[in-house]
Amino acid sequence: MRIASAAIAYWAVVFALGFVLGTIRVLWLAPRVGLMPATALELPIILAASWFAAGWLVRRFAIAQQGEALAVGALAFAILMLAECALALTLMAQSPGQWLTGLAAPHALLGLVGQGIFALMPWLRLRTGA
Repeated sequence: MRIASAAIAYWAVVFALGFVLGTIRVLWLAPRVGLMPATALELPIILAASWFAAGWLVRRFAIAQQGEALAVGALAFAILMLAECALALTLMAQSPGQWLTGLAAPHALLGLVGQGIFALMPWLRLRTGA
């Protein structure tokens, strides 16, 4: 239960910021600079937030083993993917297949790499002891 609670907390903190930044990226920044530059500008902010959130959760939930940290990150990633799919379905009227196909776009692949790093961040924080 501790791992699930940590994963939900980690996801919620980073997703909340990502939702705000994603709205700014899609509605304001991307029309001005393009999807790829907008995503590239957003990514370091999200990864920095992930770094701090992962450090907090490692301390708060006493994540002491690398396997636990990887489990937290994997579960948070799964929740993130479900939430992103749900948003695509509800806000953009996409089917799950359309959402998955959209992940092949260059800007979406960059975002997916960032989401992979998000998943590894609790492990990285534990491993570095930071």
